[in-house]
Parts: sequence; C-alpha cells; structure tokens
Amino acid sequence: MDLDLGQLRALEATVTAGTLDGAARALHVTPSAISQRLRALETATGRVLLVRSKPVRVTDSGEAVLRLARQVALLTADVTRELVGGVEQGPVALPIAVNADSLATWVLPALAPLAGEVTFDLHREDQERTAALLREGRVTAAITGDADPVPGCSVTRLGSMRYRPVATAACTRRWFPGGFTAAALARAPVVVFDRTDDLQYRYLRSRGVDERTPPVHHVPASADYVTAIRLGFGWGMLPAQQEPPGELVGLDPAGAVDVVLHWQQWKLRSPTLDRVAAAVLAAARRELDQAAGG
Repeated sequence: MDLDLGQLRALEATVTAGTLDGAARALHVTPSAISQRLRALETATGRVLLVRSKPVRVTDSGEAVLRLARQVALLTADVTRELVGGVEQGPVALPIAVNADSLATWVLPALAPLAGEVTFDLHREDQERTAALLREGRVTAAITGDADPVPGCSVTRLGSMRYRPVATAACTRRWFPGGFTAAALARAPVVVFDRTDDLQYRYLRSRGVDERTPPVHHVPASADYVTAIRLGFGWGMLPAQQEPPGELVGLDPAGAVDVVLHWQQWKLRSPTLDRVAAAVLAAARRELDQAAGG
C-alpha cells in the first residue's frame, strides 16, 4: 500500500485542528484541497478514516493511519534537522498526554529546557485515560497509570505520587469533631477534581463509605482544586508536591494512596522524542517516590 505524504499531512492537520478549514489554514491550502487529499487517502486504504463532524472524529481504522502520519512527521523533522546540521530549522512539534497533577507540579520544569527546540502540545487527561490518547494516535507519548504497553509503544515506570486526605483546621473541627470516622466521612463535603477523578472515591471505598453519600464539589483545575481545599470547601486528596506548607491538616496518617505513573512512548528511533523522555525520566527520579506503590 503506497500512502502519499501530503495526504498523511492532511489527515494529521485535520485531526489536530478539528476541522477541514483549520487544516487548510495550517497547511496554506484550500479546504477543497484538504477534502480531496482525505478522500484519496481513504481510497488508498480502503477504509473510512474520519467522521466529518465538528470536531472531526477518528475511526478505528483512522487511528492506525493517524499514528503513522504523526510518526512520519516526527521522523521527517528529525532527519531534516540532522541533514541541515547547524542551520536553524525551528522546533519539532510533539503532542504528549499528561495527568493534571503532574502537569501542575513537576512536568513543566522538566520540559522547559527543551522548549526552544520542541513545541509541546500537552493534552491534560486523567492518568487512567492518557493511554487512550496514545492508542488513538493523538499523542506521541503519555504519562499514564497504565503499566500495560499500548501496541507499538514502550513503557517505563516513573514512580509514585503519594496522595493523602487533607483539610483546613476549621473544616476538620466542623466536620470531624469526633475524629476521622466513616460516619463523619459520609457527611463531610469532599472536593473532587472532575467526573473522571476516582481518587477520593477510591479512598472512601477503602474506608467502607458509600461514595454516593457525601456532598461533592467538582473543581476541575489543579491550582483551583488546592485553593478550594484551602478555603474550606471540604477535604480532598493532595500529593505532597501540591500541599501548601503548614496550611492543611492530614486527616488520616495511614490513609495515603499511591498512584503509580509510567511513561509510554512510540517505539521510534527519534532523537527528539528520546531527549524528551530523558528529561521526563530524570525529573521523575527527583520528584516522585521511587519505592511506594510497588
């Protein structure tokens, strides 16, 4: 099967932009030209690759071709930089999936030294869902809770983020006057990141509390999540990297939950991707618990 590079670029640009018009602007062609290239690519593969919704959706067959398109784009950029030697060619684009708490704490400092040679397209998603973006071909690498490698990818354990239940002293006095008991947990408000966040519910289940019982505040941004706990909205699970020093009370010294993180990336001989991986792994060794969580 011969696949045209221009057609692969059209597919990648359309998925990235979400629309044919956006892809046309990115590639400096007309929407009609993008549509023709996509039709030709679907004819060549004999498969429907995109659902023309807004934004477009990639089909199962499209996921495989999208992975190829992004791999070709990355390898082409690497080869171009190698061939031109010291001539400035501009940064290489890398889409990476990252869980919110890592993004808010240690990942950006790890990537900052590479920001002059790589443009990062960071997709924020729960660590239990980042591997799905890798599987769909939307990202080249992911920080994920999934230890099972996505097909065509390698996996390396990064370490653990240790979360513990915390609240303000005032919140603790109000809701847990008799101690941090299961009965009090069933009444006390809890702060949850978003509707895919299972961490607080996981803790409640470990204490024998029906997760449907407590009142819930949803605060879907890492910095604002910490702020909500600091303002006394309720209790929540925070990693040590996000705890404001001296402001919050640890409610259950034995109740820490370890979230083990892994780095998954395409199995490509890409100098750019290798440099990013090395930076992430080095930061993880400094910032994450290398013993907890198994």
